[in-house]
Amino acid sequence: MFEQTFKNIDDILHKDAGGTSELDYTEQSSWLLFLKYLDALEADKALEAELDGKTNHFIIDKPYRWESWATPKGSDGKLDHNTVLTGDDLRDFVNGKLFPYLHGFKQRASGPQTIEYKIGEVFGEIKNRIQNG
Repeated sequence: MFEQTFKNIDDILHKDAGGTSELDYTEQSSWLLFLKYLDALEADKALEAELDGKTNHFIIDKPYRWESWATPKGSDGKLDHNTVLTGDDLRDFVNGKLFPYLHGFKQRASGPQTIEYKIGEVFGEIKNRIQNG
């Protein structure tokens, strides 16, 4: 199941002008998977807090969450094809807004042991090499 998914990602990245090696493909798919994982983790924590009657604070602000830019949903719960970012809009958002926002976590973190600091450190070291949004 996952093997075919990764092969499909590699095929897409291989055709993109920004990726030139297997290391590029690995780096690019890694940051995407990390953000998807973080979104799912935060959603789970929010649900758990709601069930416990507690307040939850998301790490990532709403405009930068996976569900807002990668898979926005309409009121019917289905992917909203009118608001999903694609092409140049997606590339410009990732390069100009998402990565700088995530890198800024390092400066805003209360210390180096926090998840915020680690997110900032990770996104300060990598670059989006995908040219075709």
